[in-house]
Amino acid sequence: MDYPGNLFVVAAPSGTGKSSLVKALMEVDAGVKPSVSHTTRAPRGQEKDGREYFFIDNAAFDGMIARGDFLEWALVHGNRYGTSRRAIEERIGSGGDVVLEIDWQGALQIKRLFPDAILVFVLPPSLDELRARLIRRGEDAPDVIELRLRNASDELEQAENFDFVIINEIFERALFDLKAIVHAQRLKYIAQRRARPETFQALNIH
Repeated sequence: MDYPGNLFVVAAPSGTGKSSLVKALMEVDAGVKPSVSHTTRAPRGQEKDGREYFFIDNAAFDGMIARGDFLEWALVHGNRYGTSRRAIEERIGSGGDVVLEIDWQGALQIKRLFPDAILVFVLPPSLDELRARLIRRGEDAPDVIELRLRNASDELEQAENFDFVIINEIFERALFDLKAIVHAQRLKYIAQRRARPETFQALNIH
């Protein structure tokens, strides 16, 4: 099914900065809205239920899987994350743009369900810098940081399956790159035709 809105999917190893990039994108582009995922992990820091995530227990997550409520779900670092089917379809069906922050497994699942989805992978400038960022973040114990770094080695190999790759070395440059991807997608022929069918019809473009 063709939707008038665009679906952007941003994935990256933990600590690369994808959440900060997506947040900054939405601050400068009111046309892009987030999709709040469900997760079985506990809130971190100042996170609030319904804002960063919907925090639910394993039983509730199992129920959503059984009802087919998720477009995709995955086990990441020992916790499960899922993307609501209804929330995505309602937003892009009404002509809005949605950005998803999910792991690479979920991103590839989304691409199979929504072939027009735009997949963006964010890379750190180096593994040493990734380690430093995870330490500076101060949210994880040393053993968790080591787990995330081991997982990152496997995750980085998935970059080749994405449409665009951003290297988050200088934040402002990485944000510019992300904004450029969003803007360029909106100008593609198929995206313009989905978003402005009345214009194409008025111009007799079939």
